[in-house]
Amino acid sequence: MAGQGFEFEDFLPIIAEKLGEDGLIAELCNGFRLLMDPARGLITFDSLKRNAAFLGLNGMRDDELRGMLMEGDLDGDGALSEMEFCALMVRLSPELMEESWRLVDEALQQRVRSP
Repeated sequence: MAGQGFEFEDFLPIIAEKLGEDGLIAELCNGFRLLMDPARGLITFDSLKRNAAFLGLNGMRDDELRGMLMEGDLDGDGALSEMEFCALMVRLSPELMEESWRLVDEALQQRVRSP
């Protein structure tokens, strides 16, 4: 399996469309709770490795799992908080990021036009 990458289908836009913003956030929080270490309240390497099969990631190597953690670990503690996990999931969704940038652009345009 070395050298093989994983390809993910981006379902977040579909979830967001069907459930709305609040529903999407609720589902992301559910996913976080599924992967987190209950004792720490964070997604750790061990909790991710133990629960990766729930996401169909049971074939991932340790270095790939660590890379996933590092990608979203904003505070450098080696684990993901709920906020870091949700931000990472949105960042990894190209369609949601495109929509986010569109909304930011619209807000900036309105601000520039307003005296």
